[in-house]
Amino acid sequence: MDVEKQSSVKGILDDHQHSSLLAPKPKRRLRTFLRLSTIFLILFVLIRTSLLSETGFRFFPSKPKFPHHRRPLSLKEREQLFLSTPSTESAIEASRAYATHPHLAGSSEDSLDAKTILHLLQDEFGIQKSVHLPIYDAGTPSSRNATILLTTPQAPSLPNAWIDTYYPVLNTGLDQSLKILNDDGTPAWTADLVEDGDPRDEDAHKYRDAIPPWHGLSREGDVTGQLIYANYGRKEDYDGLVAQGTNLTGKIVITRYGANFRGLKIKGAEELGAAGVLIYSDPRDDGFVTVKNDFPPYPAGPARNPTSIQRGSVQYLSSYPGDPTTPGYPAYPDVERTEGSNIPKIPSLPISWQNAQNLLEEIGELYSQDASGKKVLSGKASERSIRLVNHVDTKVTPIWNVMASIPGHIKNEVVVIGCHRDAWVMGGADPTSGTVSLHEIIRGYGALLRKGWKPLRTIVIASWDAEEYGLVGSTEWGEDFAPWISEHVVAYLNVDVSVAGSRFSASASPSLAHLIRETATDVPHPTVQGKTLWDAREDCGPYTDLVQALNATADTDFLELYNQEESRKKAARIDVDPLGSGSDFTVFLQRLGVASSDQGFGFTPTDAVYHYHSIYDTQSWQERYADSGFHRHVAVAKFLGLLGLRLTDSVILPINTTQYALELDDYLAKVEELLPAQQELSQAVEFSSLRKSIRAVQESSLKLDEEKTEAEEDFRKLLKHLPFPGRRGLGCKGRRTGFSRRVVDWIKELFGVHPPTDSELQLLSLRHAESWEDYLEYVSQFKGETVDELEGKGLPFPIRRFIKAAKRVARANQKLISFERGFISEEGIKDREWYRHLGVAPGKWLGYGATTFPALTESIVYEKNETFILHEAQRLEKLLEVLASTIDP
Repeated sequence: MDVEKQSSVKGILDDHQHSSLLAPKPKRRLRTFLRLSTIFLILFVLIRTSLLSETGFRFFPSKPKFPHHRRPLSLKEREQLFLSTPSTESAIEASRAYATHPHLAGSSEDSLDAKTILHLLQDEFGIQKSVHLPIYDAGTPSSRNATILLTTPQAPSLPNAWIDTYYPVLNTGLDQSLKILNDDGTPAWTADLVEDGDPRDEDAHKYRDAIPPWHGLSREGDVTGQLIYANYGRKEDYDGLVAQGTNLTGKIVITRYGANFRGLKIKGAEELGAAGVLIYSDPRDDGFVTVKNDFPPYPAGPARNPTSIQRGSVQYLSSYPGDPTTPGYPAYPDVERTEGSNIPKIPSLPISWQNAQNLLEEIGELYSQDASGKKVLSGKASERSIRLVNHVDTKVTPIWNVMASIPGHIKNEVVVIGCHRDAWVMGGADPTSGTVSLHEIIRGYGALLRKGWKPLRTIVIASWDAEEYGLVGSTEWGEDFAPWISEHVVAYLNVDVSVAGSRFSASASPSLAHLIRETATDVPHPTVQGKTLWDAREDCGPYTDLVQALNATADTDFLELYNQEESRKKAARIDVDPLGSGSDFTVFLQRLGVASSDQGFGFTPTDAVYHYHSIYDTQSWQERYADSGFHRHVAVAKFLGLLGLRLTDSVILPINTTQYALELDDYLAKVEELLPAQQELSQAVEFSSLRKSIRAVQESSLKLDEEKTEAEEDFRKLLKHLPFPGRRGLGCKGRRTGFSRRVVDWIKELFGVHPPTDSELQLLSLRHAESWEDYLEYVSQFKGETVDELEGKGLPFPIRRFIKAAKRVARANQKLISFERGFISEEGIKDREWYRHLGVAPGKWLGYGATTFPALTESIVYEKNETFILHEAQRLEKLLEVLASTIDP
């Protein structure tokens, strides 16, 4: 090879080597491609996931538990689906699960039941379960946020369930004894203080010794004294004894259950110097179904088992409910506590009729006649002394409120439905019958959720604890979230005892009375075809015909009280009673001014005897005598669930303020009826100014009726012409946060694109709203914007006009909600300032029963002072004037 040729070849090789260094090899090219592709894919996934999460979907979709449907259920379809869900089979199964073991508040069984209900809520509402149960100490951020965030833009979009734990002071019975003493102090007779636990009721037999008979929150003590009979232990019973010269100092008082709350029987005796109190269940208060009328005692028959004992709280309920040591504020774990002024200072015991007979024989004549021939208490004391011993274990005890939420479109309006869970023993009627009805409501709402239902308003469901001790669980929650409840809760619907007899009755704020009647009329009668649940108000017990055939008799005092109550109900404008106390509606209505209701099937004189708070309040008794097919349990579930749906999903709240305003005339008439008995006051006191303020409330309410009707008509008229062109599921949502959102925002900023604000996201979703509820959701969250401001943001005219109509609806609803709030006075009622409602409260010496215009009424009945009466009248007058102005449209 010549030199020139060799040089040429070398040049070609050098050029080739140089080009090889400049060009990427195939493998390097592939690696670069894969690396870039991977980065692109990751960014795509992050962006796609974030964007889809804005609309509530996931990039890797799974079958949703609550699918969105092309056409949402109509109101009628929702109600039909709900009413088709509760079943007698499910109700019986639930009752057998809850009512066949004791579940005293704060016990391990109570804790287990709380977790069972938590799992029920999670399963029915499609709530994702975590490794750790959502059980929070009250006052912690987790507990606070679970409730408070429900009404904020950060509210969860899906149902949630959790348990709030409070720490009240409660007690349990240790050992109790009761003896009749000889003159030398030796026992002549010792009470057994037990229920016989007849094996014909298997659960009663099994748990006969599980919970001792004692009074919840009773005073520890060992006292001895003569025995005096005080009938029901009412204020008038004690006044009568004092009037005839009876001295109760150092005595042990024996009273029968009935007529007033058991704690007030003790309060009356305590104030007169008594050393202790015994309370027994008297067959005279059982109507016609008694052993005396040849009905066998339970479990052989429907009459009272003579060994049955009624446990129960002896808290002074009309002073204040809840934890005695934290009046007005919640029982957090390390809270500062007071001594408690609503609990007795003398010991007490509940006893059976069987034991009471021996004690009453020691007194002899219980009644005598006065100079006019009227039957009065004898005031006679026993010859021998009685020794009463009550040892209790008093301590801070954890209790568990089980809570659940179903977020609605209108976040700032909430409907609460609740029932307590704890019982003195098994509680087949109290409260398991109510828990069973709530169980069926939960199933019904779960069925709606699985069909894509989202309520218009948010729903909160509660299984309260420690109600039996004095409404403790609900009261602590109400005190814990008082500002939130006052601002957001539309109504509280309570259920306690669904079934303990044959006759349906309801009690409520008068503003809910028409809704209750309408709803009960739409629910079929549980046992009689062709009738409605509302008709069941006239039902009688199953032994009516037999009582007539036997020509059976009942105690004349009992019948007099019963007939007086029946006459009062028939004279009412509508057969829905005002609420006193004795269940969990108390804190909502009488401290915070939330319209409330309660209902159930109760006792008539021809029903089987209900062994209240006894070991014989069992599943067996329910299935044999109270509700053999559980049709009444289901009827209450359908009624209460339907009532909740109508409050939740109505555009205009079905609150009738005019019904309430008109009943104020009746309240004042009852007050004026008290004056003739006070002759010195009757001429000096008149209520013309108060009557004028009532008239002002009535006039404003009539105007509000017109406004709410026009607002809804305008709303529905515009609704017919409103287009919904948008994408499914976009809704009116706020801005999401999280790692993926931050990555997306960072990428956008690299290209100079600023992320949208919450307001911009809201407006974007409004242009693509899928339903009219989305506009109401927008209105509930952005109250400050005017229609003109919305025009400047580019919303089409039909949408702006509809939002204006929605704002008008919202204003009307707020006025309806504010009506009950208008009776709340920060000063409260004299001597029991925890109660703030000047329209209705538990009677000072009743506890259970309601007193209307309570502060004014009690100034006449108890104070009997002209100046104080006029002060209370003026205080009520000013309150009503403000109320009239508040609701005036």
